[in-house]
Amino acid sequence: MRSLVIVVKVGGSILGEGVSSTILNDIKSVKNSKNIVLVHGGGKEVTAIAGQLGKDQKFVVSPSGIKSRFTDKETANIYTMVMCGKMNKEMVVALQKVGIPSIGLSGVDGGIIQAQRKKRLIIVDERGRKRIIDGGYTGKINQVNDRLLNLILSQGYLPVISPVAISEEHEFLNVDGDRAAAYVAGGLKADQIIFLTDVNGLMFDEKIQSKLTSSEAKNLLPKIGFGMEKKVIASLECLDMGVKTCIISSGLIDKPISSALRMNGCTVITDE
Repeated sequence: MRSLVIVVKVGGSILGEGVSSTILNDIKSVKNSKNIVLVHGGGKEVTAIAGQLGKDQKFVVSPSGIKSRFTDKETANIYTMVMCGKMNKEMVVALQKVGIPSIGLSGVDGGIIQAQRKKRLIIVDERGRKRIIDGGYTGKINQVNDRLLNLILSQGYLPVISPVAISEEHEFLNVDGDRAAAYVAGGLKADQIIFLTDVNGLMFDEKIQSKLTSSEAKNLLPKIGFGMEKKVIASLECLDMGVKTCIISSGLIDKPISSALRMNGCTVITDE
């Protein structure tokens, strides 16, 4: 019988002081009965280290309201250094410290996350005007090496993946962490994906939206602010790729993954 597969996206917003012991112990507990794949963020750390290196970071907004980092060549190198090096290995060390056999990977390794480099970006400038700019080194994911991930899982290891993709021209590409997690989940035909963040879920009219269908989530998208809209978009992509349940929940509570799996105090998005 196929073991249940869960993809967990750990947002950079809850990794500021490293991986908390409550998350680590919860992962260890859940891993006893389920296969887990972790995808991590770390955008704030990238911005901080880029600043220390004297490289100012530029952010752009798409016509649909999605905010993202503009990634030129120098930023791509810094992004790769921080995500694949510091952030990824800190997580692997923390997991192995509590007895969880883990392998740190980027999307580049074994072509785990393959993407097409965006040649042009349409953005909205400070005056609200649409402009076309060079796409830099950001990517649109088009393929996941699920065979490699399944092989790693079959040997009892927990993959820890940083959201750096490889392009068709074999370049480093910045891909959004939530979208990377979505495509990994879709490629693995995961049973569930959990987006751990610093809030309890999707809030609207000061109320948590505990259960949403994909249609309801789509209707809410234009009204959702920066950050959360990417998790909803990623959830919708997961559902389209065959993932059964998408959960947005807090990573700051006790036993966050177990709580999310019980669907307590979080947002659960499912197909119709």
